[in-house]
Amino acid sequence: MPGQILKPASIAEVQAAVCEQEKVLPRGGGTKSALSTPTEATTLLELTAISGVIEYDPGEFTFTARAGTRVADISHLVEEHGQYLPFDPPLLDQGSTLGGTVAAGVSGPGRYRYGGVRDFILGVLYVDSEGHLVKGGGKVVKNAAGFDLPKLMTGSLGSLGVLVELTFKVFPKPQTFVTVQSSHPSWEQTLETLYNIYASPLDLTALDFELASSGTTL
Repeated sequence: MPGQILKPASIAEVQAAVCEQEKVLPRGGGTKSALSTPTEATTLLELTAISGVIEYDPGEFTFTARAGTRVADISHLVEEHGQYLPFDPPLLDQGSTLGGTVAAGVSGPGRYRYGGVRDFILGVLYVDSEGHLVKGGGKVVKNAAGFDLPKLMTGSLGSLGVLVELTFKVFPKPQTFVTVQSSHPSWEQTLETLYNIYASPLDLTALDFELASSGTTL
């Protein structure tokens, strides 16, 4: 059985929990349960209360927000200014958070063209194993100061620290998208088509496939 569940309401409470508990597992929206289910004697830190946008400058194409902020809220905010997160963060409708997205290192189909979540994170603030606040990166796109901690924290699953604040860059959102679909009766034909498209001179935003009862859809 898992240990106790703590729901810190501030960064100071996160620091205190890390110092007081023997073992902690941070969790955001719980949309990736296989990665955020604690084992026995592990204290679960639910970080959804550590949320809110701290700074957003549409002119600089950057924003800073707490780790527990819902990605859907960020998506709606930047969309009002004609911007978006090109790596297509998944599970928005299920309540995914910024911290959970970075900790899990997950991206959507847009990664094919623009890169993954690690390519859009500019800065992090996290609590280390001794309860100290550690800051890495910055709040501007052109930043080459020190070791690239933001990329190191991407996919770390909370093993290197508890993320509490993140800075991202965003892109202008295209006015229109066009999606082309084709169906194939076998895996072999699907993979062959995928390879041919990948090797073509087409500049695609995404390339993906899904399973269907009668075959695969590209």
